[in-house]
Amino acid sequence: MKIIGIIPARYKSSRFEGKPLADILGKPMIWWVYNSAIKAKGLDEVYVACDDTRIETACIENNIKVIMTSTSHKTGTDRIGEVARKIEADLYINIQGDEPMIEPHTIEKAIEPFLKNKNLQVSNLMTKIKDPVEVVNFTVPKVIVNKDNIGIYLTRSAAPYPKASIDYHYYKQVCVYGFTKEALDFYCNSPRGRVEQIEDIEILRFIEAGYKVQFIEVESDTVAVDTKKDLEKVRMLLKQNRGGCEY
Repeated sequence: MKIIGIIPARYKSSRFEGKPLADILGKPMIWWVYNSAIKAKGLDEVYVACDDTRIETACIENNIKVIMTSTSHKTGTDRIGEVARKIEADLYINIQGDEPMIEPHTIEKAIEPFLKNKNLQVSNLMTKIKDPVEVVNFTVPKVIVNKDNIGIYLTRSAAPYPKASIDYHYYKQVCVYGFTKEALDFYCNSPRGRVEQIEDIEILRFIEAGYKVQFIEVESDTVAVDTKKDLEKVRMLLKQNRGGCEY
């Protein structure tokens, strides 16, 4: 099985323009993601899929494999789909470019269910929310699954509502996905579903269409960088992890 890791990187983010190039301890954010991804077992190759020559240049300067893609893509999954049309593989792992703290073993978890279930087409990761603030933070998608960890719904709201019981752990989405070529073809050739349009969460397109999205629980302290405040938090955490060292 040929498995490719792809890191979509868009320059003109609505909340944080130029985010992939944001400096973290002397290196652009995309460098941190790429260097975690290439350590993940099971990935035959890893590429950054970008839409801007500034990102391409930074990748080349940092010895990162990079592919230029269209500027018209509305989502990272659309960008992955373009790469899938250029590079043949059995499985494509989407690793978000704004997760500089992602761990290699976490990425590996998105591959595992495909090795056990040949009919699976989509996987996604989730982790328990430890910070109560994240439960009400709309930038953090919350995951609701059934007993088999098949996705039922994702929402930016605090859900499910604890009316009958407070004995519940909230889960947030960890933005590492696994896609077959067929799943990517469906996504790239289908309009946004009604709920996806409201919540603005890509994986809902599959759930609304009846795809079984296998969620895998992981222990992960990753912090997605959606805002400059998130960036400062990541800088602090990585600096602590590295004993105050920069590159």
